[in-house]
Amino acid sequence: MSSPAPTIVRAGRLVDVDAAEVRPAQRITIDGERITSVTADEGELPAGAQVIDLSSRTVLPGLMDMHAHLVGGEESGQGYAALIMRSEAQEALASVRNAAATLRAGFTTVRDIGTFRAFVDVALREVIDAGDVLGPRMRCAGAYVTCPGGGGDVTGLAEDVDRAVPRSLRFGVTSGVEQMRSNVRQILRFGADFIKVIATGAVLTSGTNPGAPEFTEDELRAAVEEASNAGTHVAAHAHGAEGIKRAVRAGVRSIEHGSLMDDEAIELMAEHGTYLVADLFDGDWIREQGPRLGYSDEVLRKNEETTQAQRDGFEKCVKAGVRIAFGTDSGVYPHGMNARQFAKHVEHGQTPIEAIRSATAVASELLDWPEVGRIAPGCYADMIAVDGDPTDDITCLERVALVMKSGEVVAGEAAALG
Repeated sequence: MSSPAPTIVRAGRLVDVDAAEVRPAQRITIDGERITSVTADEGELPAGAQVIDLSSRTVLPGLMDMHAHLVGGEESGQGYAALIMRSEAQEALASVRNAAATLRAGFTTVRDIGTFRAFVDVALREVIDAGDVLGPRMRCAGAYVTCPGGGGDVTGLAEDVDRAVPRSLRFGVTSGVEQMRSNVRQILRFGADFIKVIATGAVLTSGTNPGAPEFTEDELRAAVEEASNAGTHVAAHAHGAEGIKRAVRAGVRSIEHGSLMDDEAIELMAEHGTYLVADLFDGDWIREQGPRLGYSDEVLRKNEETTQAQRDGFEKCVKAGVRIAFGTDSGVYPHGMNARQFAKHVEHGQTPIEAIRSATAVASELLDWPEVGRIAPGCYADMIAVDGDPTDDITCLERVALVMKSGEVVAGEAAALG
C-alpha cells in the first residue's frame, strides 16, 4: 500500500527561530502532523504532493502564549464574586469560542495558566486533542493554588455566602506546607500539566495587595518539590518584589507579571535562570476599557500602580539577560488579540526577532517541549504565514494570513492551497 503524498509548504521567507535569522525561499515537507524536512525551495516538486504556496509571504512557527486563560467569559471588571453566578457549563462553552479565536490568531500552543472553575481547562484540552473542538495545544494548570482570601480566591462575598462557594471555585485554596503538598498532588492527579501558585496579591482580585507576599518560601518550596516529583514545574503569579524573590529562591520555573520587581529580584531571576512572563499589553486595555466595563476604583488604581512599573522592570530584565517568554493574560482583553503584545516587547527593549523567539523557541524551552515553537524536522507542523517581514515590522503578526496546526490549514485564505 502506497504512503499518502506529502504536503509541501513553499515559504517566500522562513523565520528560523533557533538561528534567529530569516531564510529566503524555503520548502517545508510535512508527513501527517509532523515536519520531515526543511530545504531550499528549488528543483521539482514530488509527484502528487499537496502544495501550499506561501512564496509571497513570511512563514513562522505557530506562536505560543505562556499566560493564557481560555476558560470563561471576558473579564467584566465586576470582580470574581460574580463567578458564583455562572455555572461550570457556561464557563466551558465560552471556552470553546475562546480557544477557536486564539488558534485563528496564530497561537497554536498555550500554557493555560489557571481557572477558578477547577479542571475546566483540562476538559477543554481533552476535547481539543480529540479533534472535537478547534483550539491550540494546551498545557493546563487545573486550578489556582492560593491562600485563603488571596489573589486566586473568590473574594468580596458576604460571610454567609462565602461559606456556600462551590469546591470547584476553591479547589486549590491552601494553608501551610502539608496542605500545599496535598493540594499540589491532587491538582496533578486530576490532570493538570503544571502548577500555578499565587505568590502575591493580584490587581484584579478585590481586597488583595499586589505587592504583598501570600505564601512563605517554605510553602512555595513544597509546591516546587511536589511538582518536580511529578516531572513538571511551578509558575508563580508574583507582582511584588518580596514574593518574586521567595518564589525564585524556592525554585519556580517562571514569574508571571513581575510588576513590582526590584534590582535584587532581577539579579536572582538571571542567576537562577527563571523565566519572566510579563503581560505588557493588558494594562493599557484595563486603563482604556475599564470604565466602560465597570472596573472598580480599586482595580483601576492597582492597574496604574503596576503597569509602568512592570514595563520598567521588563526593560531591566532584557538588559540583565533574564529569559523572557511571551504571555499576555488573555481573557483580560478579548481572545484573539494576543499578538498586540509583540509591539510592547519591542517598545520596551527587545528586538523584533527576540520578541518572536519569546513566543516560539523560548516558550518551547520554558515548557520543555521541543516539538513545538520551531519549524524543523520532527516538530509538529504548526506554522503561520504573514504578509511582510515581522523582523522589520513586528505588527505583521497582528494580521495572520494563514494558520496551520498539525499539518492542516485551520484558518486563512483558501486560495493559498495549491
